[in-house]
Amino acid sequence: MARKRKGRDISGILVIDKPSGMTSNGVLQKVKWLYQAQKAGHTGALDPIATGVLPICLGEATKFSQRLLDSDKRYVTRVQLGEARDTGDIEGEVVESATIPSLTAPMIEAVLEQFRGEITQVPPMYSALKHEGRKLYELAREGIEFDIKSKARQVSILNLTLVDFGDDYLELDVTCTKGTYIRSLSEDVAKALGTLGYVAVLRRLAAGPYKQEMMITLEQLQALKPEGSEDYAAMDDRLLPTYTALESVPIIQVSLDQARDLQFGRSIRALDAGDKPLPQVQLRLSHDQQDYLVGLGEMDATGHIALKRLVKVPQLTALFDS
Repeated sequence: MARKRKGRDISGILVIDKPSGMTSNGVLQKVKWLYQAQKAGHTGALDPIATGVLPICLGEATKFSQRLLDSDKRYVTRVQLGEARDTGDIEGEVVESATIPSLTAPMIEAVLEQFRGEITQVPPMYSALKHEGRKLYELAREGIEFDIKSKARQVSILNLTLVDFGDDYLELDVTCTKGTYIRSLSEDVAKALGTLGYVAVLRRLAAGPYKQEMMITLEQLQALKPEGSEDYAAMDDRLLPTYTALESVPIIQVSLDQARDLQFGRSIRALDAGDKPLPQVQLRLSHDQQDYLVGLGEMDATGHIALKRLVKVPQLTALFDS
């Protein structure tokens, strides 16, 4: 018999404004503790120096963490010019210095154009990628050398805009695909300008469908439930529905009977034969003025939908059993 999880059976997504100096896992554990949630997960770590959008998934929403990890991201970064640091950011040690050319907007724009679209990027040595089972930052700290270029990957820079610049810095707005390292991009841009550079400031403005205007700080979240209180209502109201993680997935509305069938692993027929098959569909139930995500399914050419990922909805258990 499976052991019952401790904590509250609460599901949803919270968009935290991650503070600088705190790890993403530290934020995750804080949120899980504040909600007393049974289960929680984040959607891809931000560097400790980074701030901004960090979606935290609670309960059933953790089933879609990987989807959010694979989503596009948007950042603003300040690239400090004239120095290279071993970590690629302000926390590292200076390893080399260089003169900075006289910068102009057309000159910078010409360089940025080289990095738009699909590019080959070598990740920073101080990263969580693995080599022969060990994380690169562990090897770097031990002084173990290998050909980091063997870890080069293809990424796409969907948008790269110059926000501001001065004699020794650039401020860039970057939208990119998963796996892009802003530290590597910043170093490469600096080199293309004829100097060196590192990330001095990094803030994430968006991760998939989650934007900066949705954020709440840890301090604001904690203030919603005074110490010693057991009233979680104000905190729970800040949770976004699990289905917000599936923004681009077509929606199929199901009936209560169909939702019950899906919960028992039975396929349902939602559309007429001949409708175009869909590799992914959201299965949603509207009941008592609430919209519930029942699962993620796959529709064949006959309109039959097979459940691929079940989302348990505690509020509907009594209705299914009646």
